[in-house]
Amino acid sequence: MARDIDRPLRSDAQRNREKILSTAARMFAERGLDAHLDHIAKEAGVGSGTLYRNFPTREALIEAAYRHELSRLCDASPHLLATLPPGEALRAWMGRALDYATAKLGMADALRAVIDSGGAPYDKSKEMLLDSITPLLDAGARAGVIRDDVPAADLLLGLFGIAMAAGGAEHREQAERLLDLLYDGLRVH
Repeated sequence: MARDIDRPLRSDAQRNREKILSTAARMFAERGLDAHLDHIAKEAGVGSGTLYRNFPTREALIEAAYRHELSRLCDASPHLLATLPPGEALRAWMGRALDYATAKLGMADALRAVIDSGGAPYDKSKEMLLDSITPLLDAGARAGVIRDDVPAADLLLGLFGIAMAAGGAEHREQAERLLDLLYDGLRVH
C-alpha cells in the first residue's frame, strides 16, 4: 500500500528514508546499475520491506536519491550564508556542488534507466541550482568580495566542467585545486 504523500512521516520513518536515500545515492554513484536494492537496504540499516514500501521500483529509488542529493545541495545555500562570510559561503557551496556533480556523474547509467522508463529526474534541476547559487553570488557582490559580472549559469557550467574533468574520488585533490582557481577568478582583487 502506498504511503499517503500528504501525511508527514513519523520521525523514525523520516530517518529511515534519509538513510536509504543517502546510501542509495552513494551506492548508485559507486556501482551504477550494479547496486542491488537489498544491499542498499542492508547498508542503510533497514529491512528490504522498508525500502520497497518507500520505493517500489529501482527507478523510483534512483530518482528519489538523485533529487535528495540535489535538495541537500540547494538547501545548503541559506545555511551557509547564515553561518559564514559571503565569500567563504560561496566557496563551501562550490565544494558541495562538486560532491553533487560527482555523484550525478557516477549515477549516469542509473539516471538514464530512469529516463528510459519515462521518469524526469532532471526536471527543474537547473532552476533549483541557479536559485541556490544566485543568493551566494549576490551576497558576495554586496560584500565587495565577489565580482558582480559573473552570471550564475556561467559558474554552474564551470563547476560541472571541473566535475567532468577531475570529479572522480581519485582526482579530488586536483578538483579542489581547480575549484580554488575558479573561485579566485570570482573574487574581487
